[in-house]
Amino acid sequence: MTAAYDLPSPCISVCEMDPDNRYCLGCLRTSGEIAAWGGLDHDARLALLDQLRDRRQALGLPTRKRTRRRNLRRAKDGLN
Repeated sequence: MTAAYDLPSPCISVCEMDPDNRYCLGCLRTSGEIAAWGGLDHDARLALLDQLRDRRQALGLPTRKRTRRRNLRRAKDGLN
């Protein structure tokens, strides 16, 4: 299995919390998700990244495509 630290943080250094929905304006994580990131294992990080993609889509924001590398990792880990 791929180590959790191989998945980079979704932080894009725009660290400001939206007062209405309580999401970071840069990465769309909650403060709890930001605090928990360092302790999450590989599967939990992938799950959170998927949730963030869905959250961006639900808010009408542009989503990032899954990269080929990420698809290969998910396939290797049996997560497709």
